[in-house]
Amino acid sequence: QVPLVESGGGLVQAGGSLRLSCTASGIFSIAAMGWYRQAPGKQRELVAAITNGGSTNYADSAKGRFTVSRDNAKNALYLQMNSLKPEDTAVYLCYVDQRLPLGGTMRGWGQGTQVTVSS
Repeated sequence: QVPLVESGGGLVQAGGSLRLSCTASGIFSIAAMGWYRQAPGKQRELVAAITNGGSTNYADSAKGRFTVSRDNAKNALYLQMNSLKPEDTAVYLCYVDQRLPLGGTMRGWGQGTQVTVSS
């Protein structure tokens, strides 16, 4: 189990901004980190991901508005969300892919943080 702690969700008006944070404790070898979101009645979808080398990947809906970043020294992950829309309303979950000693990776999830965007 990978302990992840998220923060930064909340209620914001359309057009506003939020910054989500996710910290991984006691993890020594992280491959990739990222954010998913899940809205009521919808499938979980990848929002943004970032590798240990800094390569990023975004959902089309997030491109140009969201920025994912990480601080490797702190094992921290961030998601800066600008120009928020009501359709961004969801529970946002961070994940970490931890490298295993004998190869492969293990994914751990945060508990989720609610983001609500009012129109």
